Amino acid sequence: MAVAAAKKPGNGAPDRKHNIETMREAYYARIAKHAMTPLWKVMSTLVPDEPVTRCVPAVWHFDDVKALVMEAGGLITAEEAKRRVLILENPGLRGESRITNTLFAGIQMLLPGEIAPAHRHVSSAIRFVLDGEGAYTAVEGEKAFMAPGDFVITANWAAHDHGNPSDKPMLWLDVLDAPAVNFFETSFGEDFESPTQPTTRQDGDSLSLYGSGVLPDGALSVNRTPVINYTYARTRPIIERMLRSGEIDKRHGARVRYANPSNGGPVLPTMGAHLAMLPKGFRGEHYRSTDGTVFACAEGRGTTNVDSEVLEWRCNDVFVVPPWKRYFHNAAEQSVLFSISDRPAQEALGIWREGK
Repeated sequence: MAVAAAKKPGNGAPDRKHNIETMREAYYARIAKHAMTPLWKVMSTLVPDEPVTRCVPAVWHFDDVKALVMEAGGLITAEEAKRRVLILENPGLRGESRITNTLFAGIQMLLPGEIAPAHRHVSSAIRFVLDGEGAYTAVEGEKAFMAPGDFVITANWAAHDHGNPSDKPMLWLDVLDAPAVNFFETSFGEDFESPTQPTTRQDGDSLSLYGSGVLPDGALSVNRTPVINYTYARTRPIIERMLRSGEIDKRHGARVRYANPSNGGPVLPTMGAHLAMLPKGFRGEHYRSTDGTVFACAEGRGTTNVDSEVLEWRCNDVFVVPPWKRYFHNAAEQSVLFSISDRPAQEALGIWREGK
């Protein structure tokens, strides 16, 4: 006669597991009605083992971009658009008007004779000039004429307008901290009645007053630079001297940081920028940091390897490296790279980190 099998330890465990899961789901449904959710369900998302980003590496080739921006010149005027800009949207953040999670980037164009009317906004902005010469940005009473490689600052709530009295189109890279400002829901903007602002200072006044090793008597340190235009003609020879003397960082090349001459800090509290010269044949060591970085090539050509992806770049191309992605540069010829990121904001919050 067959003997009934003894009940083994553990029998019924699947039922108990099913029951507890059912009870939990019912509990989650009840607390959801009170606008609550359990931390243990989202802990790994809130506190991951390392940073997670939706941004992806991407490059915008200037030949393509210029043709498309020029086409826009026949469709809408600078005055109608207020700013004739094509946004560089990170492919991982389409529809969000951002190149990284905290930065907006775009290519702006002014045709000969055009004016981009005066306004101001809470977002801080920079311009890195790519193509053309003779247009200007007027910022808080100083009209700064621009040339390729110039780095122009428009600080928080600073009145600014652009004009192009030259006979050629002018194109530059705009980068703003607008996504970060909008995260805090603190964005304000204001248009002016007049398309231009009165200018009482000569081109280069702020650089002469604050960037020449002296400061106006009684000048106070502020958290934004008083310099309007860090000209390429003045900055490039510095990195060239560093290169010749062998002061070459194994990751970044011969690199300088654009600084607030009042206190040595970053140019803006939310964004910081560098300019680097890479010798021909340079192969950088691996590097990564928590600040997603926008690069623009001012001279030369090369590649940047981001994890397993290779971004090819040449003069005036723009590319982005997402946060905490390992990368290194290769220079096919002597090259100059401008870069900008939200590092100062991260450092102020004590969350910035770098590694190999």
